[in-house]
Amino acid sequence: MRISIDVKSGFCFGVVNAIEKAERFLSKYPELYVIGQIVHNDEEVKRLENKGLKIITRDDLKNLPNKVVLIRAHGEPPETYQIAYKNNITLIDATCPIVLTLQKRVREAYLMMKKVNGQVIIFGKPHHPEVVGLRGQTNYTAIVIQTIDQIDKLDFTRPIYLFAQTTKNLKEYFDLKQLIYTRMKKELNTDHPPFYWYDSVCRQVAHRDTELHTFCADKDIILFISGKNSSNGKMLYNVCKNTNPKTYFISSVDEIDLNWFKGNEHVGISGATSTPRWLIEQVKNYLLKHFPED
Repeated sequence: MRISIDVKSGFCFGVVNAIEKAERFLSKYPELYVIGQIVHNDEEVKRLENKGLKIITRDDLKNLPNKVVLIRAHGEPPETYQIAYKNNITLIDATCPIVLTLQKRVREAYLMMKKVNGQVIIFGKPHHPEVVGLRGQTNYTAIVIQTIDQIDKLDFTRPIYLFAQTTKNLKEYFDLKQLIYTRMKKELNTDHPPFYWYDSVCRQVAHRDTELHTFCADKDIILFISGKNSSNGKMLYNVCKNTNPKTYFISSVDEIDLNWFKGNEHVGISGATSTPRWLIEQVKNYLLKHFPED
């Protein structure tokens, strides 16, 4: 067997920053809490829980006065900071810089649209923590659409300001932008509809499509490692699967079926931006235990 690891797979810099902060403060404080999973990968979450990290909900903040709480890379809505202040909670803010910039842009757009009876639109997954944080910047008035065929939710006779969750597919976002623009021209019968948009898709994620296509094309089998609740993982897995039909989605070595392999294949291993490098290496070593490397 020949095994190749996708060098571009593994944690994005936002997740790396959040986990490094968690580990650093776990060595300083007897208790450290995080609002939600620090990363959408169960194996990494278990590793950090074993070090003492405790997962809580936003509602739990009200009952944790004087504690130390980490805000993960996805970011949080404004009320999280307000609750923390009232309860004398020390916040360690690990919001990804890209998400932080996007939050500020969404807030500015909300105030702008409010003056002209406009709409803030977020292209994303409605209950994703990043999207919840973004909607919080608009007092939860932003309209979330998950797929292009949901654009009938919009009022094309009113101004629109469009954003995307940072991990959305870039081509889909541009297609949505063009479709909204076309519909507004049709509804308003003008060449200059009141339509604004911001390119908020993270390029570390967006460029993975092309990179993964190249990586998967010449392999016999692809193992794609990701947490089952990772939006980024599902999207990138589909890129792999569309390129190479012999792509298998796994979350840990326990999900590997050795019957997938004959032992003489060229196997590629890749993962989401929420997949830890140590897990990728673990999968590689597991295969090598059962199949000699060429």
